[in-house]
Amino acid sequence: MKLVQFFSPGKGKRVGVVQGDRVLDITWGDEDVRSTLDLLIQGKTAQGVATRATWLARRLRRRGLDWRELQRSPSRHAPHLLTPIDAPEVWGVKHTYALEPEQARAHRESGGAHLPPTETPSVGGRRPALFFKATAHRVAGPYARIAIRSDSVLTLPEPGLAVVLGAGGVVLAVTVCTDMTARDIERAGADYLSQAKVYRGACALGPCLVTPDEIPDLYMLQMRCSILRGGATIFTDAANTARLCYKVEDLAGWLSRDNPVPAGTTLSTGTGIPVAVEAALQDGDQVTIEVQGIGQLNNPVRQG
Repeated sequence: MKLVQFFSPGKGKRVGVVQGDRVLDITWGDEDVRSTLDLLIQGKTAQGVATRATWLARRLRRRGLDWRELQRSPSRHAPHLLTPIDAPEVWGVKHTYALEPEQARAHRESGGAHLPPTETPSVGGRRPALFFKATAHRVAGPYARIAIRSDSVLTLPEPGLAVVLGAGGVVLAVTVCTDMTARDIERAGADYLSQAKVYRGACALGPCLVTPDEIPDLYMLQMRCSILRGGATIFTDAANTARLCYKVEDLAGWLSRDNPVPAGTTLSTGTGIPVAVEAALQDGDQVTIEVQGIGQLNNPVRQG
């Protein structure tokens, strides 16, 4: 099942189920379903979420919206997509992909550390390098602006698959994440990682939440990142989650170990597409990340 949050003029935030090219509004105050987070808390499991959403769609029988009409920049005058989850916490993790030699070189040149091939973590083995990324008000939705810090001159996007967790760290859904990193600040040392990673507009999620039953194999998903400037593509590269060196359940387990996280917490599983220094973001750029089975996350870039 695919779930979204969207804005409707005169109604505000709504919850929707995507069925083909239609979005069915399942928002219902009497059932305390005013957000996808409400739905996840009530459903408790991925199957429970899907069952609950299906029941609401059948009970309400509302006319659907055109999915394409929601693909637009945020405006209070027109319906548009919002972040698919108001995540109380967003976390990230580093060094999770086995990179191709050329990708590893590009990553090192950008200032990002990466484990050499001989030290690539085994599934469920080495402790992952988890870090706190954002709270809901720092996260951009589809077509909303992501940001370059005002004190950074080398900011790069890190595209990845993200998992949305329920109580106890169970995986309820997946989505697409853009993790923005001020590489020049990160280069200054570990003491500055939070400033390189955590700021308003440093993360984007979308376009929807997808329950795992819709994904045949989480470890065989093709993803692509493209950066456009003035209508021309200045960077594009692809990767596959087959190169992910951890199981998502293991990452979720490490995150929630001695660290209870609230339902709706979202964990970006790292990037397999290191962006070259030559494509450092500028004001007005467009970042597009597409993950097979989930969709495209599009965001314009602003400076400061």
